[in-house]
Amino acid sequence: MAKQKSAFVCSDCGGEHVKWQGQCSECGAWNTLTEIKLGAPISTPARTGYSGQRAEAAVLADVNLEDLPRFTSGLGEFDRVLGGGLVPGSAILIGGNPGAGKSTLLLQTMCHLAERMSALYVTGEESPQQVAMRGHRLGLPLGSLRLMAENNVGEICRALETYQPRVLVVDSIQVVYSEELTSAPGSVSQVRECAAILTRYAKKTGTVLLLVGHVTKDGSLAGPKVLEHMIDCSMMLEDTADSRFRTLRGHKNRFGAVNELGVFAMAEDGLKEVTNPSAIFLNRGAETSAGSVVMAVWEGSRPLLVEIQALVDESQLSNPRRVAVGLEQNRLAMLLAILHRHGGLMIGDQDVFANVVGGVKVLETGADLALLLAMVSSFRDLVLPRDLVVFGEVGLSGEIRPVPGGQDRLQEALKHGFKRAIVPEGNRPKKALPGMEVVAVRRLQDALAAV
Repeated sequence: MAKQKSAFVCSDCGGEHVKWQGQCSECGAWNTLTEIKLGAPISTPARTGYSGQRAEAAVLADVNLEDLPRFTSGLGEFDRVLGGGLVPGSAILIGGNPGAGKSTLLLQTMCHLAERMSALYVTGEESPQQVAMRGHRLGLPLGSLRLMAENNVGEICRALETYQPRVLVVDSIQVVYSEELTSAPGSVSQVRECAAILTRYAKKTGTVLLLVGHVTKDGSLAGPKVLEHMIDCSMMLEDTADSRFRTLRGHKNRFGAVNELGVFAMAEDGLKEVTNPSAIFLNRGAETSAGSVVMAVWEGSRPLLVEIQALVDESQLSNPRRVAVGLEQNRLAMLLAILHRHGGLMIGDQDVFANVVGGVKVLETGADLALLLAMVSSFRDLVLPRDLVVFGEVGLSGEIRPVPGGQDRLQEALKHGFKRAIVPEGNRPKKALPGMEVVAVRRLQDALAAV
């Protein structure tokens, strides 16, 4: 009998090694190698003949796209992150913190899809009674959705052959196990093998597969890194402890744009989509104080207006603090150096706190100019106009660089009543916008002089 081979896979990068070692030679992480059992070697008989369908090469322009029609999930914000809707045969992974609303979002989607097509909801962490209680509490139509409580991937596949659903939800992939592996559920080998089995079934039958994944302490998806390569779409449902709003952000999408953002509001009857998120994040007080300015950021395929606040105060410590919430910490330190070198303001002995209102995470560089003006406003105790919107990237030499989607950002600000804008010279509109004064700047000194 042939000996079953094993390999050691890194849970961070997915690199394979022939033997265990303390440090992964691919990514440098420590104590991340886990043993997985490989399939038994199969002896291939010589000249056994061909059996099955022969794969033929086709011209790319002749591929028929009508074979993969999208269909809506019932939630416009969910469809936006997916790239326009659900694609048959796609595998989608949704992660998030406990209590973010992953199961609520998928239960709402499945209940509405079950009224139009065959749908199966497989739960491995909750009992059928718990899922039914949530459905009744949310007031969802439960008459057509099939529910199954099972952890064994073999039993799940047998149920799939019986019911043949067009949409399948597995909540969650970390609790599903295969009897052919000896490792515990949630291990690298179990998650990898079970996800591969379910993905192969989805590709073969054209079933939409929705997997729920856990996250680690640092907020990344738990499990092997190869899981993200198997699936077609990966998205995270993010939340904050003091906010009822949830943001669904796409990190990988083979059928649409990456970094698309969908906004939901958690209510008593479930997650409600927010079609105009700028109106929520712009809920400012009656009086505007120093250190506050509105910036126009680009999220996915649409602009978003959010308020950024900065507080610059005299430090009582020998090493002043630099705190950034919703922004990149290293970029804050870089902008402070640019402000000193090219703006003539020395605030190295000051504590600097920066915050994006509403719990939004700003990842793009178009927020540089707004953050700098907010810090100058707080340092000089200068109140910026309430109807001012700012965006632009700041270079190391003090130049203001253009950002993509400048015209759309200005249109979004104009729609919400903003009458003034400070933008890079490269984003100056070709035609004057009625009702808005646009100040185009080339360098940081020009922006400081404008305020």
